Amino acid sequence: MVVAWGVLLRVQVLGPVRAWRNGREIELGPAGRRAVLGLLALAGGRVVPRADLIDALWGDDPPPSATNVIQTHVKHLRRLFDPDRHRYARSTSIPFAGDGYALRLPDDEVDVGRFRALVAAAARTSAAEEVAGLLGTALGLWQGRPFADHPALAGHAKVVALMGERRTALLAHAEIMIGLGRAVEVAPLLVEHTAGQPLDEAVQALLVHAYAAAGRRADAFAVYDSARRVLRDELAIGPGPELAGAHAALLDEPPVVPSRRSPAPAQLPANAPGFLGRAAELAALDGVLAGRDPSATAVIAVCGTAGVGKTALAVHWGHRLRPEFPDGQLYVNLRGYEAGTPVAAADVLGGFLEALGVTAIPAGVDARAARYRTEVADRRLLVVLDNAAAVEQVRPLLPGAPSCVVVVTSRDSLASLVAVHGARRLDLRPLRRGDAITLLRGLIGDRPSAALAELAAQCAFLPLPLRVAAELVLSSPETPLADLVRELGDRQRRLRLLDGGGDDRAAVREVLSWSYKHLPAEAARLFRLLGAHPGRDFDVACAAALADADSDTARRLVDVLVRAHLVDRGPAGRCSMHDLLRAYAVELAQDDPGRTAAFDRLLDHYLASAATAVESVYPTVRAAAPATDPARTRAWLDAERANLTDLCAFATRHDRPRQAMRLAEVLYRYLEAGHHSDALVVHTNGLRAARLVGDREGEARALTNLGAVHRLLGRYGPAAARLRQSLRLHRTGADRAGEARALAHLGIVEDRLGDVPASLGHLREALTRYRELDDRHGTASALTNLGTVQGQTGDHAGAAGALNAGRELFRALGDRAGEATALTNLAEAYTHLGRHTTAAAHLRQALVHFRALGHRYGEAAALSTLGQVHVDLGRPEEAIAQHEQALEIFRATGHRYGEANALNGLAEALRAAGRPGAPAAHREALAIATETGDQDEQDRAAAGIALCGKDTATGRRG
Repeated sequence: MVVAWGVLLRVQVLGPVRAWRNGREIELGPAGRRAVLGLLALAGGRVVPRADLIDALWGDDPPPSATNVIQTHVKHLRRLFDPDRHRYARSTSIPFAGDGYALRLPDDEVDVGRFRALVAAAARTSAAEEVAGLLGTALGLWQGRPFADHPALAGHAKVVALMGERRTALLAHAEIMIGLGRAVEVAPLLVEHTAGQPLDEAVQALLVHAYAAAGRRADAFAVYDSARRVLRDELAIGPGPELAGAHAALLDEPPVVPSRRSPAPAQLPANAPGFLGRAAELAALDGVLAGRDPSATAVIAVCGTAGVGKTALAVHWGHRLRPEFPDGQLYVNLRGYEAGTPVAAADVLGGFLEALGVTAIPAGVDARAARYRTEVADRRLLVVLDNAAAVEQVRPLLPGAPSCVVVVTSRDSLASLVAVHGARRLDLRPLRRGDAITLLRGLIGDRPSAALAELAAQCAFLPLPLRVAAELVLSSPETPLADLVRELGDRQRRLRLLDGGGDDRAAVREVLSWSYKHLPAEAARLFRLLGAHPGRDFDVACAAALADADSDTARRLVDVLVRAHLVDRGPAGRCSMHDLLRAYAVELAQDDPGRTAAFDRLLDHYLASAATAVESVYPTVRAAAPATDPARTRAWLDAERANLTDLCAFATRHDRPRQAMRLAEVLYRYLEAGHHSDALVVHTNGLRAARLVGDREGEARALTNLGAVHRLLGRYGPAAARLRQSLRLHRTGADRAGEARALAHLGIVEDRLGDVPASLGHLREALTRYRELDDRHGTASALTNLGTVQGQTGDHAGAAGALNAGRELFRALGDRAGEATALTNLAEAYTHLGRHTTAAAHLRQALVHFRALGHRYGEAAALSTLGQVHVDLGRPEEAIAQHEQALEIFRATGHRYGEANALNGLAEALRAAGRPGAPAAHREALAIATETGDQDEQDRAAAGIALCGKDTATGRRG
C-alpha cells in the first residue's frame, strides 16, 4: 500500500466503487460521490476537468448547482482521505489542478492501475505459465462491472474502453490456459463474460474449446447451439469463422477423460444437541433459499449478539438441507471475536481449495480467490462462514456462482454485505420467553414457573447463558432455585447501578461471572489459564501443563468445567470453548500473575510432546524408542497440527522466537510426510524467528526446510533459491552438517529440473560430508537419493548398490520411513534390471511400512511404482487401480511431481490395457510437469503422446 501523510490508502473501481484507509473501509457516502472518486481513479493520476465530471454525472441536462455539487463531493472525499490535513492546506491525495481534480495515488493502490500493470507485465513475459498467472491475477481483481453501484455510467467512454481491456486480457488468458491443459479453470470466466455478451463470438468460440479440452463435450455443443440461435434471432446471421472453426474442431476431436474430482467436502460441525425453537427463523431461511435469484449467489447474514445461537442455527439449518447441496458443504470458524488474530482470508481459501481437491494452490490471496471462484463455478455448495468480525473477512470468500449459497454469522450487522452484495440479513433475537422456559425445564427438570421465568429473563433468553446457568443450578441441589435466582438478580442489579448497562452482552457476562465464581478454586484457576492457550482446542495433557498439575487432577478439573458448560468436550475427548467463553477466559487471564509461567509450561509441553511423537514415528537414531502405539501417536500429531501451527506463529510474535525455531525444526519430518501447506506456514515462521534473534545457523536450517517444502509442492525455482541461500550461510558458518543437508536437498531439486550432472555432484558431496561427520542417518538418505539419480544415467546396477546400502542403514537405525523410501526406489532400479517379481515384493513391504506410519506421500510413491511394475508384469488392470490410488493421494497432499508421475503411469497402464484416456492423462501430466519445470516427466509425457498418436494411426485403442 501507499503511505500518504502516514495514511495507507487503497481504491477499488473494478466493481462497486470502494476505498480503504489503514485497512478499514471508508464510508464514501452517496452514489454521486462514489462516481466522482471512480472517475478520478480511472484517469490514472491525470487531471479530470470539472466539466467532464459534470457531463458524466448529468449529461446534457446538468442542474444549476452542478459545479457546487462536484465541489462538495470533492471536499468530503478530501476529508475522508486526508483527515489530518489543515483546512487551508493543499490536499495531497485529491489536489485541484487547472480546471479540475486528480487522484494522486500510485497505480498499485488503485485496482484499475494494478490491473493494467499486470497485463503489461504479462505482455513482456514469454513463459506461458507466468503469463497465465499474471493475467489470472489481473482478472481476479474484477469484482463486477466498473461502477456497479452507479449503472448510469455503464456507457461512459472510459468504462466501455476498460471493459474492452478486460475482454482482451480474458481472450489471451483463456487461450494460454487451454494450451496449458487448464481449461477447466478458465471456463467459468468465459461463462461469466458470455452471459453478459452473448454476441461476442470470439469468447463463445473459446468457451467451446475450453469445454472440449475439459472433456465436457455436451456443454461445448450446447454453447455452440445457443450462440448460433442468438446470432440468428438477433442479427439474422450465422456463426462467423471463429465460432464455426471451434465447432468443426469439436466434431473432429475425440473425447478426453476429465480429471477426477475429490470427494465432496462435508465440513459442517456436528448438529447442536437439544436444538429448540427457532421455527420462524428456520422458515425465514427456507424462504430465502426458495426465493433466491437464480442468476446470483445467495448470501445470508445471520446477525445477533454473543451467545444468541447464531452458529447453532446455521449448522442446524445446513444439516437439514444437505440434500440440496450434493457437492458438499464448506465450513470455517473465522474466529473474528476470539483473542488474537482472526483467520486470514488466504488461509481460509487455502483450506477450501484443498477440500475441493486443488493441489497447486496459488500463493496470493487474490489468486487464491480467483481459483476458488473457478472451482465452485459449477458446483452446488453450501458455504458457512462462522463468526465473521467484519465484511472484509468475508468478501474474498464469496463464490461467484449462483449454484452456491453462503451463510455468514456475525455479531456485526454486516451492512455493506447487504448493500453491496445483496445479502439477506436475519437478525437473530433471543429465544422467545416460552422457548427459553421450556429449554430450562428440559435441562433442570420441573421447577416453580415463576423462578424459571425469572432465571430465563436474567439470562436475557440467550441459549448459551441459559445452559451455563442450568448447570450451576444442577450442581447446587441443596440450594433452592429461588435463592440462586435471587443471588443472580442481586449481582445484575449491582452491575446496572455501576455501569448503567442492561444490554444482552452485559447480562451474558454476568451469568458467566456468576457461574465462574461458583467454581471450586482449582477449576476456576484452570479456566483462567485456558485463556493463555492460543490454540483452537485442547486435551487433558494441555490442561495439566497450564495448571501445573498431574493428569488425573487435570482430568477432574476439565470434567468440572465441562459440567458447568464452560468447556465443550468433543467426541474424541478434545475440548473447545465458545468464543464468548474464550474471550472471558482471556480477560481473566490478563490479571492472573501465573499467566506467563502457564504459557511457558504449555510451550514446553508441546515442544517435548511433539519431539517425542515425531522421533518415535520417524526415528533418526536407533536409540529412539519406537512408538508403543504408532496409530495413537500419529493421531495426536494430526489432532494437534492446527494448534502446533498456530503456536509456532504465536511464539514468534510473542517474544519466544527460540521456541518457535525449535518447534518448526521438530515438526519437519512429520509435516514432510504430507502436510505441505502447514509446513510452509511453520517454516516461514521458523525463518522469521531466526532472523528476529539474528541466529544465522537457525536461519540457514529454516531456509533448508522451506526449500524442501517448496520442492514437495513442485515449486522448484523457489526451492533452489532458498537452498542455495542456505548453503551459503552454512558454509560461511562452517556448519558441515547443515551444509550436507542443504546439498542433499539441492541435488534432488536439480534432478527434477533435469540437471543430472549437477544433481550427482551435490549428492556425492553431501554423502562425503555425512560420512566425515559419521552421520549414519544422513549417509543413508544421501545414498538413497544418489542411487535414485544414478539410475537415470543408465547405471542401474550401481543405483541398486547404493540403494541397498541406504536401505540397510535405515533398517539398522530403525527408521521405517527411510527404509520404505529406499525399498521404493530400489524397486524401480530392479525393474530396469528385469527383476520385476523382487521389485513387487519390495514395494508391498514398503507399503506396509508407509501405511503403518501414516506416510501419505510415501504410500502414493510406492503405489505409483507398483503400478509401473504391474504393467511390466502384464497386469495393466491392477496397474490402473494402483495409479488411480496414488493420483488421489498426490492430489490431496499437493505433491505436483507425484501427480505428474502418476498420470504418466496411468496413461501407460491405460494404453497397455487397450482402454481409452491415455492421451488425456499424458497431456495433463505434461501440463503439470511444464508448470513445475520437471524435465523427466515432460519427456515421458511427450513420448507417451507420440506413442498414442502412432496407435491411432495403426488403429490401436488408447
